[in-house]
Amino acid sequence: MRKVSINRLLTRAEQQFSLGEYQSAMTTYGLLLKEFPTHSDAKIGAFLCDIGMESGEEAQALFDYYQIIKKEQDDAPEVMSNLISTLDSTKNQISDLLSPVEDKIEYEDGIGYKDFLQFVDDRGDFSKAFEDVMFSTKVILRGKEEYIDFVSKLIDKGEEKLAEQFLDSMSSAFGKSQDIYELYHKLKQN
Repeated sequence: MRKVSINRLLTRAEQQFSLGEYQSAMTTYGLLLKEFPTHSDAKIGAFLCDIGMESGEEAQALFDYYQIIKKEQDDAPEVMSNLISTLDSTKNQISDLLSPVEDKIEYEDGIGYKDFLQFVDDRGDFSKAFEDVMFSTKVILRGKEEYIDFVSKLIDKGEEKLAEQFLDSMSSAFGKSQDIYELYHKLKQN
């Protein structure tokens, strides 16, 4: 790869990131890291893309901060790596603390998505299992992946109106997610 290509790819990745296209930016940063595994901007960019797929606002704030300190400090990549590492470890600690509380709430107020999927397997029929659960309790979805999987299953099983209601009520929480757009597209095709 020539020097111009490195700069061009880095610029493209940063533009994609700025537009909230975290998956595309991750791919571009990955191309850079494949050829230059120690490239600090590409490493930081890949970490920030990973954060962006969960929380766009947090990732954009960190990206902006990195752009500022990059111009002011020689050790900006190290500072940023330490900051990301600290944030990740703090999130894990908070998650560990909240997990027992979430489990207790889940037990009292509904069933977890994994338990729901097990119930579906036991019943052998998604629609009947869904009806049984929806009239007696609620399904607790934790995170974007479970939400997307659940809505996708609703669409697959012919529950288009309910799937649309779920999408409309939660799509703003996930921002400009390609996965959400794909679910709307899948819904239109049915």
